[in-house]
Amino acid sequence: MTAGRYHLTLFSGDRPMMHGWWRREATARDMLPVWVGKWGTLSDARVTLVDEETGETLTTWPDEA
Repeated sequence: MTAGRYHLTLFSGDRPMMHGWWRREATARDMLPVWVGKWGTLSDARVTLVDEETGETLTTWPDEA
């Protein structure tokens, strides 16, 4: 079984702390608030969702201006 196309990463500062891969974008997007709710209080927490096929960052929490 291969990893999914949609890659969610939790960072604390520049250090990746956790990774998850999903085949469906909707599932990965549904996981983002779960991760933020559980680990959003980490020092300098940031969560990104990337489409591994295109390399595009689909969303980042907290929002980057």
